[in-house]
Amino acid sequence: MNELTPIAPVIQEIKTVLENARSNVAREVNNELLTAYWNIGRIIVEYEQSSQDRAEYGKQTLKELSKELTREFGKGFSRANLYNMRLFYLTYEKIQTLSGKLSWSHYCDLLAITDDDKRSFYEREAINSGWSVRELRRQIESSLFERLLLSRGDANKEQVLELAQKGIEISEPADIIRDPYVFEFLGLPEDKPVMESDLEKALVAQIEKFLLELGRGFMFVGTQQRVTVNNTHYYVDMVFYNKILRAYVLIELKTTKLTPEAAGQINMYLNYYAAEVNDADDNPPIGIILCTDKDSITAEYALGGLSNNIFASRYVLYMPNKEQLVKQVEEVLNRWHTKDSDQPLLDE
Repeated sequence: MNELTPIAPVIQEIKTVLENARSNVAREVNNELLTAYWNIGRIIVEYEQSSQDRAEYGKQTLKELSKELTREFGKGFSRANLYNMRLFYLTYEKIQTLSGKLSWSHYCDLLAITDDDKRSFYEREAINSGWSVRELRRQIESSLFERLLLSRGDANKEQVLELAQKGIEISEPADIIRDPYVFEFLGLPEDKPVMESDLEKALVAQIEKFLLELGRGFMFVGTQQRVTVNNTHYYVDMVFYNKILRAYVLIELKTTKLTPEAAGQINMYLNYYAAEVNDADDNPPIGIILCTDKDSITAEYALGGLSNNIFASRYVLYMPNKEQLVKQVEEVLNRWHTKDSDQPLLDE
């Protein structure tokens, strides 16, 4: 009797075909939905422009449209959603600029951002990082845009536009650093002392959210990774691998301000990883000291002159004051505008 031909490869191939088909269908449905909502917005705007009483139009027409469309087509046509469709068209006047990688829910959150540069930044980063709607909301609520600007020092207008146009480009170790990191998802009290071991356990328990806060390309390796030097065991608090930079990232947690001893400690760990752990294809490891506070002088003397990539960043256990951050960004930009206007004009 002939043996039965194994069907496992056949099943796997069929699964692949079906999964690809479902993915393609979902993508097409999303694209068609975005196109439909954009066109609905266009129609609403065109009727609004032709209306003699625009104020009355704004009060009544969306409400009437909502009732009729909901009765005819079901959910999805609330007055708020129709308003977003109208704003969708006004914000993205060229339909070609829409990305099928983002859903309508993504765009609704983006439309709530009035600043064009900030919206463009979050849009591009959501595409580049594959953020879900929930992830996009968290990054907006944690003021990622403002924090990135502030972490780069006196950011000028060109840096704002570069961020808005390209998103976060990761090409060197400094590109993955944020300051401050926001750990509000841990739920730890900000008015009580926290031990380093407790902070580490809390971060591991919320590792998915911690990875989101770290940024793109991070993979978790483990905690308390042993480093042995001259028969003495030391332990790195947390180790990650960034697949974009192809480098290990070693994190030391400090519940105090930055100290020179912390810099020396992580410098030793980096030397060990470079010599004993790195593969031939790995780039030099990166060290991050997460501390409650740091001053520029201490950081300069503690980290200056070291051949390894070591960075010190603050972390906070609560959301930053968004209004204060925006005000600081505006002050930085105002200083740049003032400085730029003081420069003499060159003859063409």
